[in-house]
Amino acid sequence: MLFANKTALITGATRGIGKAIALKLAAEGANIVIAAKSVEENPKLGGTIYSAAAEIEAAGGKALALQCDIRFEEQVQAVVQKAGEHFGGIDILVNNASAISLTSTEDTEPKRFDLMHSINVRGTFFMTRACIPWLKKAENPHILTLSPPLNMAPKWFEKHVAYTLTKYNMSMMSIGWSAELAKYRIAANSLWPRTTIDTAAVRNLLGGTALANMSRTPAILADAAFFILKRNSGECTGNLFIDEEVLAREGITDLSPYSVVPGATLYRDLFVD
Repeated sequence: MLFANKTALITGATRGIGKAIALKLAAEGANIVIAAKSVEENPKLGGTIYSAAAEIEAAGGKALALQCDIRFEEQVQAVVQKAGEHFGGIDILVNNASAISLTSTEDTEPKRFDLMHSINVRGTFFMTRACIPWLKKAENPHILTLSPPLNMAPKWFEKHVAYTLTKYNMSMMSIGWSAELAKYRIAANSLWPRTTIDTAAVRNLLGGTALANMSRTPAILADAAFFILKRNSGECTGNLFIDEEVLAREGITDLSPYSVVPGATLYRDLFVD
């Protein structure tokens, strides 16, 4: 139980990657704070903060379900305060919540541009800001952000520059925080998959069932996150990790169990050459 008595606050943990990370840490004894918007189930997305909490507790962890729209600072502050007081601290922050729109400049409406920036950039920044005072008190504090390597190839900008800007901002924040918070031994890293992951976004917005069947399950990111978060926070910081590379370092090279369809050709994710 490597995370016994440790508390992880995870944004967007009602489904997909966020929930997978929550369940992995819960199985190792962690307390999980689910900070997300969904309190009523959307049939296309599935899951609420309450259903996720039930799964987390069934997995062996303790859960605190808190409704939170990270676009609004007052909600962020309230959730972080409740989480810290409820569990007596915050050891881990996972910045998972994100919005996506793979649209060209002409096709990106102001409201969509603002949504991505208010969640991916502003929300991530102010959630982290609110957690820092609690992380300073933790024994092995980590900030883990779901964002990609900084790949400057024009092809990653030309078709969806607005989205790319937001995800790269998240990665740049990881690099900045790793330096800024080093004196407190607070680690700041990013994590990204080499292949697409079978999530609601993939099924509903990007490629439907066809792309989902060429993807891996969220479990690969949950396992990679587990290995990152158990490392010494004073030594493991400032990295833009790829899931496969994290697992390879741990001696895990057979990744076939993570494929949605065994033996299928996998689709490489955005920003990864």
